[in-house]
Amino acid sequence: MGVPAFFRWLSRKYPSIIVNCVEEKAKECNGVKAPIDTSKPNPNEVEFDNLYLDMNGIIHPCTHPEDKPAPKNEDEMMVAIFEYIDRIFNIVRPRRLLYMAIDGVAPRAKMNQQRSRRFRASKEGMEAAEEKKKIRQEILAKGGILPPEEVKERFDSNCITPGTEFMDNLAKCLRYYVADRLNSDPGWKNLTVILSDASAPGEGEHKIMDYIRRQRAQPNHDPNTHHCLCGADADLIMLGLATHEPNFTIIREEFKPNKPKPCALCNQLGHEVKDCQGLPREKQGKHDQFADTLPIAEQEFIFIRLCVLREYLERELTMASLPFPFDFERSVDDWVFMCFFVGNDFLPHLPSLEIREGAIDRLVNIYKNVVHKTGGYLTESGFVNLQRVQMIMLAVGEVEDSIFKKRKDDDDNFKRRQKEKKKRMKRDHPSFIPGGQFSPQALGNRSSPQAISNPRQAAFEMRMHDRQNPTTPSPNTSFTSDGSPSPAGGIKRKAEDSDSEPEPEDNIRLWETGWKQRYYKNKFDVDASDEKFRRKVVQSYVEGLCWVLRYYYQGCASWNWYYPFHYAPFASDFEGIADMPSDFEKGSKPFKPLEQLMGVFPAASGNFLPPTWRKLMTDPESSIIDFYPEDFAIDLNGKKYAWQGVALLPFVDERRLRAALEEVYPDLTPEESRRNSLGGDVLFVGKHHPLCDFIVEQYKTKNTEPVDIPPELCHGIQGKLTLNDNAVLPDQTVVSPVPMLRDLTQNSAVSISFKDPQFDEDFVFKAVVLPGAKKPAPVLKPGDWEKTNNDGRPWRPQLGFNRDRKPVHLDQAAFRTLGHTMPRDRGMPGMYANAVPLGSYGSPYARPLMGGQQQIPKLLPNLRPQEAWRGPTPLFPQSPQRTAGATPLLAWNRMLQSPNQYPPNQYQGLGGPMGYPQRPEDRMDRGRQVW
Repeated sequence: MGVPAFFRWLSRKYPSIIVNCVEEKAKECNGVKAPIDTSKPNPNEVEFDNLYLDMNGIIHPCTHPEDKPAPKNEDEMMVAIFEYIDRIFNIVRPRRLLYMAIDGVAPRAKMNQQRSRRFRASKEGMEAAEEKKKIRQEILAKGGILPPEEVKERFDSNCITPGTEFMDNLAKCLRYYVADRLNSDPGWKNLTVILSDASAPGEGEHKIMDYIRRQRAQPNHDPNTHHCLCGADADLIMLGLATHEPNFTIIREEFKPNKPKPCALCNQLGHEVKDCQGLPREKQGKHDQFADTLPIAEQEFIFIRLCVLREYLERELTMASLPFPFDFERSVDDWVFMCFFVGNDFLPHLPSLEIREGAIDRLVNIYKNVVHKTGGYLTESGFVNLQRVQMIMLAVGEVEDSIFKKRKDDDDNFKRRQKEKKKRMKRDHPSFIPGGQFSPQALGNRSSPQAISNPRQAAFEMRMHDRQNPTTPSPNTSFTSDGSPSPAGGIKRKAEDSDSEPEPEDNIRLWETGWKQRYYKNKFDVDASDEKFRRKVVQSYVEGLCWVLRYYYQGCASWNWYYPFHYAPFASDFEGIADMPSDFEKGSKPFKPLEQLMGVFPAASGNFLPPTWRKLMTDPESSIIDFYPEDFAIDLNGKKYAWQGVALLPFVDERRLRAALEEVYPDLTPEESRRNSLGGDVLFVGKHHPLCDFIVEQYKTKNTEPVDIPPELCHGIQGKLTLNDNAVLPDQTVVSPVPMLRDLTQNSAVSISFKDPQFDEDFVFKAVVLPGAKKPAPVLKPGDWEKTNNDGRPWRPQLGFNRDRKPVHLDQAAFRTLGHTMPRDRGMPGMYANAVPLGSYGSPYARPLMGGQQQIPKLLPNLRPQEAWRGPTPLFPQSPQRTAGATPLLAWNRMLQSPNQYPPNQYQGLGGPMGYPQRPEDRMDRGRQVW
């Protein structure tokens, strides 16, 4: 889930960590898309060794996207996931390893958050459906115009949870996808692929971290491996820092807020369901050609360079005159630990520490002031020194009162400014704005003006509207100093501003004396003088801090531990924590998949469970019916919106849950029992991989004992291999689980079960930079530390990893030429977005290349449609020795004409998505055919 607002704060404080991704686009010739050769050098001018995919960050936007129409069925969802992975692979182009990790059964500490999210999503979905139905009836009763209501099955995103049929089918589809790519894509030629599906326990990102930790502890590990992790969660940044790998990069979608969404009732933009009036749809374009199109822009990606973040932190955390030797790696671990106080997936944040209020900066300043007294660092390889943490927390507790008062002052000032802004906008707003054919047009619109039809009728309607809505004040009306009409002018004013929104009642009032007593009374229903209870809360929170840090650095310390309260204590309560125990029970085991579903699902999602298990959620006589309330309270806890509040759900008692499930376990079918079992990882290689013959030999000899991977055959990767019952084997057909895609009849890939190297339970993975690791060349310059280093201009991310290259650009004459050649009846934003680049393949304006002349790079497709008015985004030229990225024409022709052991997909032109082969019978318009 990540830490709210952490990435926004980090990218603003340390802007140079962000780099825009350069992406090579597929070329099209005669309606056939030529596949991108990912074996060529990376157009970002950096070569990555390993690519790790946190798959849940891919599955969710592909199955229920927010900015485009949702897939019609499960098959379309699977193909969308394949295309997303292809796009990430094209940008990163790993050379050694691709690791795909899907969230499996999570630790109990995470299950509480999953339970809260799923119950909240179910409640909000039902409330939204009821509101939509009510407003629809009201609009139709008033004579409004609405399109007919679509009857379609709603996709329940709760099915993206281990143990469901959807996740089981996804694992089968990904096995097919990997086999297909190993057979057809030259970029996958020497790649090792590891798939950790939902049957393997653990969160996706933590399975990835566990793999990296265990490989780092092997003697054959390359300390200069360049890692790239794909995921949108902000806590991936802390996880990347915790590895202490010098070359670690994160790739994620670029966040673009305030994307327009159509109304769910009338499908028009510009308003929400609650504001829908049922007005007829206005004409879009001269011939209404844009009626059903949304302003969709392709999502772009950015790199987050953790080596640059380490440079920033080294400057910020370096301290002189310490009573002990300064160790930058230890100070990074302390910085990661302090970030946990402002929020994480397992603990509520402290009331006095809000990341939007600069809480991390405040903690760092206190840390640098107090560390001279602590005698050492707060953490070591994932273990916490509670005596030193107590000194930091009590220092925060000393300023808690002033923090709460300043928060109140800032909030009041913000509300006052917003109120004044609304009054100004209301005063300056025109009394009447014509609509339809007389509506104002934006400057710079190049579309031809439409002819005026029936102007007399339109003018009559405007006059009648003005008479019925007299909003212009009379000349004798006097105004107050803030611009509002004075009561002396004959206008009656309300006691309160009509624009003010109702504020949620705050019974805590942290800015007033007695805030601690009120907090414990309202949140915990105990008196603040109950020292024993307060110490119990603090002890649980301290255990949580130790558990989270251990989870990040060593792996899951306990599958059963969780924080048993909805709220956190105050920093001033952290007295006497030095002697609190921080050990966890050993030998704990994760839940089974169906058991986790019973622990996190609301009753509304019970259709994903076996019938007798589902009955335990709804039967009034069920012994655990209290775990599944139909309605529950949401405490805003000082926030404004419901999604920011705390869902007050009862905690699941593990013993009661297991006792109830014992009675229904015999009802499981063999298929359900298989889905309820815990699995492991699967390793794939192609026929050209050095490890392929070794694996094939294991199947030929039918060796049932685990064997070690020869590290010299697999880029230094070590682990145990075991024969797989459902293996992908050479010369055996791989059946496609997606009907629209063909079976792989000429398969040469092979798969086998894989297990990471095992260590004793007490083994400690050292949080250090490995011997032989080379420190990356410094990126930051002296000007990067100054606030005015950009001459007052807005900062923009660096394009590419090489900041010393000179960007190419088009001059004004070139843009004028494009303006003359483009049709003038297009009023869509980003009118140059689809322009044919000068000199590109297939362009009617292209001129033949002379001998030795280099093709002009393809610039304009990289222009963002929504930012077209700002001119083209500069793109760096490709270096002479590289042919990836903006590929010259001749090099592309050579790629198509040269013989290759990985020929272009033989099924191109058959209509398959992204070059996937189609079954002949599915090329016809059939029931499941959607492309």
